[in-house]
Amino acid sequence: MAQPFVKKDDDRDDEADYSPFLGIEKGAVLQEARVFNDPQLDARKCLQVITKLLYLLNQGETFTKIEATEVFFAVTKLFQSKDIGLRRMVYLMIKEISPSSDEVIIVTSSLMKDMNSRTDMYRANAIRVLCRIIDGTLLTQIERYIKQAIVDKNPVVASAALVSGIHLLQTTPEIVKRWSNEVQEAVQSRAALVQFHALALLHQIRQNDRLAVSKLVTSLTKGTVRSPLAQCLLIRYTSQVIRESGVNTQTGDRPFYDYLEGCLRHKAEMVIFEAARAITELNDLTSRELTPAITVLQLFLSSSKPVLRFAAIRTLNKVAMTRPLAVTNCNIDIESLISDQNRSIATLAITTLLKTGNESSVDRLMKQITSFMSDIADEFKIVVVEAIRSLCLKFPQKYRSLMNFLSSILREEGGFEYKKAIVDSIVILIRDIPDAKENGLLHLCEFIEDCEFTYLSTQILHFLGNEGPKTSDPSKYIRYIYNRVILENATVRASAVSTLAKFGAMIDSLKPRIFVLLRRCLFDNDDEVRDRATLYLNTLGDGSVAETDKDAKEFLFGSLDIPLTNIETSLKNYEPSEEPFDINSVAKEVKSQPLAEKKAPGKKPTGLGAPRAVPTTAADAYERLLSSVPEFASFGKLFKSSAPVELTEAETEYAVNVVKHIFDNHVVFQYNCTNTIPEQLLENVTVIVDASEAEEFSEVGTKPLRSLPYDTPAQTFVAFEKPEGVPAVGKFSNVLRFMVKEVDPSTGEAEDDGVEDEYQLEDFEVVAADYILKVGVSNFKNAWESMGPDSERVDEYGLGFRESLPEAVNAVINLLGMQPCEGTEVVPSNSRSHTCLLSGVYIGNVKVLVRLSFGIDGSKEVAMKLAVRSEDESVSDAIHEIVASG
Repeated sequence: MAQPFVKKDDDRDDEADYSPFLGIEKGAVLQEARVFNDPQLDARKCLQVITKLLYLLNQGETFTKIEATEVFFAVTKLFQSKDIGLRRMVYLMIKEISPSSDEVIIVTSSLMKDMNSRTDMYRANAIRVLCRIIDGTLLTQIERYIKQAIVDKNPVVASAALVSGIHLLQTTPEIVKRWSNEVQEAVQSRAALVQFHALALLHQIRQNDRLAVSKLVTSLTKGTVRSPLAQCLLIRYTSQVIRESGVNTQTGDRPFYDYLEGCLRHKAEMVIFEAARAITELNDLTSRELTPAITVLQLFLSSSKPVLRFAAIRTLNKVAMTRPLAVTNCNIDIESLISDQNRSIATLAITTLLKTGNESSVDRLMKQITSFMSDIADEFKIVVVEAIRSLCLKFPQKYRSLMNFLSSILREEGGFEYKKAIVDSIVILIRDIPDAKENGLLHLCEFIEDCEFTYLSTQILHFLGNEGPKTSDPSKYIRYIYNRVILENATVRASAVSTLAKFGAMIDSLKPRIFVLLRRCLFDNDDEVRDRATLYLNTLGDGSVAETDKDAKEFLFGSLDIPLTNIETSLKNYEPSEEPFDINSVAKEVKSQPLAEKKAPGKKPTGLGAPRAVPTTAADAYERLLSSVPEFASFGKLFKSSAPVELTEAETEYAVNVVKHIFDNHVVFQYNCTNTIPEQLLENVTVIVDASEAEEFSEVGTKPLRSLPYDTPAQTFVAFEKPEGVPAVGKFSNVLRFMVKEVDPSTGEAEDDGVEDEYQLEDFEVVAADYILKVGVSNFKNAWESMGPDSERVDEYGLGFRESLPEAVNAVINLLGMQPCEGTEVVPSNSRSHTCLLSGVYIGNVKVLVRLSFGIDGSKEVAMKLAVRSEDESVSDAIHEIVASG
């Protein structure tokens, strides 16, 4: 009989597939559940059936309402049994099946009886189940028992009550907050788990009161916490208080830092590590404050426990991102971890060394990594690749060995994400290290000869088209590109055609050869490839229609400053006629804003607020709306429409928001009004605008609203004239004026007589950002270089005290109202400097690019360098004026 079991242990593959629950069905298990109704209960059999039911529930099997009710009532009969093991499974089953409020009453009396049982195991489990299934009304009935349980001498019961309190705090916080005294007493418990749970609950009760949390931490850091688990929690709460309070500017001291440093000498390893990690994550640390934590983590690197080695190296890896010099002393210990059996530890060790190593150690590290890469999974390889990229940017002179390493692993086996990470790294190195360009491009060309990923091939071809013509010998890349036309799928072939055209546009000597290759593509079996070849032949001057060199280069290399979704929508809405499609008519906003007329809550949108059958951008809708008003027909083309600005609070009798429409000479304010009172009809609705704080604006016309019935959004307009092409700013006060008529609820008809009334609206401002469109560029570096340095204006500004660098970056982005490029609006954590790239179109359709360089010092004073390039020098000056006055 023993032989099969030995075989099962030896055969690992079979063991992985073996399960005692294999093939069980819900119907059969529900039939077996009838055993719960037997007069003579068989505890062992009941246990097996409940185990199967729990397995089905945890596998995602759903029970119908009737099935769940039948199982619930059958399980409640098992309270008759005195078997402790069965009783614990009954508790678990009741929790999992989540009975309805009607069914809970049936089992409550049994559970309350168990809460007062002499068997501690019954008491603890009954508390957990009751608190899981009851609502607030029933909770008040058993509140007294739970309070007693919190201070119970038995740690199992006390912990059960405290954990239940943590769960109940999410649903009935007002009841749980009344238990503060009992929880405070439990924090002083000698039982480690009770103290841990009590501290967690007490912090959650007080978490919204910063002063209360600070007092809690102050009282407990004096040495009353004995449990290592609770100590770890306290360290986390302490570091939270430290972050919120900051450094004392007078003495330079950091409150509670001494407590964290004291925890580094605790006898429990988890407490030591938690304290070390907390210290490393604090902001603005001095070297003296950081050193004790680094020393402790260095000792953990040589621990016999893998979990400690992993925790230490992962923390040091994070520190190395911002403070590499602080980790340098640990390099010898970290190098010993490269050969660690745990691949996660070895990967972190490698990446940490790459961040902390000096120039002389690069070659030695590369040799170690080469033998190491084949043993780790793709996800770890990606981490190593990113670290190598950072190292190469840090030591550009070493680009040859690092680039060769990247190209060698690019030719090895690997998944898409891994290969993409390598390609991205090579591309970044080519862009940032000029000497690496030709070497890197050749590596990429060799890779696409054998590349199985269409996305990567097209990306490399696009990059090759931009950078290849700028090298000393561009002709050597033509062979690699044309091979893609012959050997690849249609998507890659089309991309290769575009790349060939870029070489032809940039290098006249290659143009005849490029024409020969493009003419061959005219016979391709894919229409996209044929169309591109035809288009580029004509664009480059081989057809009947020849473009100038400047136009051809602008077409091939210029950034598309119009979102593709907007072009697609405009083309769908275009009706063929004698007039050709005008790309200048396409809206340039990055995000289309809804018309967003405010309506009464819970009501279906009507009028302009209703969903449209044909998808359209907000800009198109606004333009159509304004062109239908004869008074505004002479204003010219709409430049920009702002997002709606609310002028009333929620739930008021009238809902009004305003959209600012910017023209070259005019600004039109569109007031979207909604009447939220069913018994009233508003007539002759206008907005009286006071522009005394906007001196450059003069009112030139209004369009009143004749009638505003209940819950029907409509618009009234006020137009102002302003100096042409000037970003005039100012503040506007508003009063809604109308005649109100009572409406008979039974007939829905309004009375003849009305009363003149007014309603004060909030003020709003026209700001500089209203004159700049958010328009992104696909390649900021190319766009920046194409602008040329002649129109560049550079200056430095002090932004004063700021809470953080991200706050300063967001403030400038919002002030200028431009589109962040390439994800540069995100500031890495703990970063002391940052560069942000912005692009947009200034009023008058002038493209503008901005490069912002920020730096923050220890006293949180922020300095900023602003570089602006545009198609018009006066616009570059205007951007500087906006920042200087903002």
